[in-house]
Amino acid sequence: MSPLNASDPAVADPGLKEAVRERVLAHQGELLALSRRIHAHPETAFEEHRAAEWCAELLRAHGYAVSPGAHGLPTAFDARLGSGPVTVAVVCEYDALPGLGHACGHNLIAAAGLGAALGLAPHADRLGLTVRVIGAPAEERGAGKALLLEAGAFEGVHAAMMVHPCPVEVADFHSFALGTLSVRYTGRAAHPSLNPHEGRNAADALTVAQVALGLLRQQLPPHWRVHGITTAAGTAPNLIPDSATAEYEIRASAAEDLAELRARVEDCFRAGALATGCEVELNRPEPDYLDFRSDAGLLALWRANAAAAGRPEPVESGPFACTDMGNVSHALPAIHPVLDITGGACGPHEAAFAEAAVSPEADRAIVEGAVAMAWTAADFAAARR
Repeated sequence: MSPLNASDPAVADPGLKEAVRERVLAHQGELLALSRRIHAHPETAFEEHRAAEWCAELLRAHGYAVSPGAHGLPTAFDARLGSGPVTVAVVCEYDALPGLGHACGHNLIAAAGLGAALGLAPHADRLGLTVRVIGAPAEERGAGKALLLEAGAFEGVHAAMMVHPCPVEVADFHSFALGTLSVRYTGRAAHPSLNPHEGRNAADALTVAQVALGLLRQQLPPHWRVHGITTAAGTAPNLIPDSATAEYEIRASAAEDLAELRARVEDCFRAGALATGCEVELNRPEPDYLDFRSDAGLLALWRANAAAAGRPEPVESGPFACTDMGNVSHALPAIHPVLDITGGACGPHEAAFAEAAVSPEADRAIVEGAVAMAWTAADFAAARR
């Protein structure tokens, strides 16, 4: 099987590609209904039982063999159809944000992914494709795709793709690498006026660490970020707190930088413990999210097909946001284009974006994104023969 070159043209049979588009359009009503159904019933990370089952039901109805609870994750699924020599995975997300619902538009991602899969279904063998649809939970928190990758979900896959709604159209998407850190200080409780000298103030330890982090930021490279929240630091002002906790995130433009940044940040938290006589426990609650790296050959096919499907001219952009699809892109050829649904009026993780995720612009992105992904999969298979 020959490798794909970035200069390869779109090479699948034009008649077959038109038939694929017609199948997507034939399923448009089902896809938009699925998008609205998921949107109306938001489920957060690892709790997406209804969304996963609704996606699985639609795929089964159109010939896919679906494995629910796939690869050890109860709200993941793995669907397969076709017997071609080239395997392409379309990745679906469907988790929502706590308190904001689908303010990241994952209902749209799921519907577009299923649209591509249904468009390809009747033609997969003629196109030389085995189509996989991987339902990936917990993108917002939990790194579901990293867990799936570690469990072997992408073994045998030659290329993976998905689309994501955004306030701008970008083909060559770049993301930050992301690491998470849970912090727990343990001190010694005491009365603040009777015996303060016997106390070890865990809240003070966290304060020292936050001051150290604030000073550290002055010397960090431009694309390194440190941010977080205090989740507990005492229960009453007349008691020296013996426990304090925090959740922090670190971001860098490349995965290779996370180790150095993590070491420097953890030293700041250790400084808080040292200064106050407390103990500190530092944990990594989930896998790191790696930076996303588009495959040049696959991206060239997407650009041509997105334009032909009616998408706006994409703009170039530096890294923004984070996604566990970055982990997939480090393991195999992948693309993650973002589709404009707001014209810059609002962006993900804003309440207004949840409304935009079921707008006419979102509906257009579902259909056009599905067509462009299906065409890109078809061209990729033809170019790999």
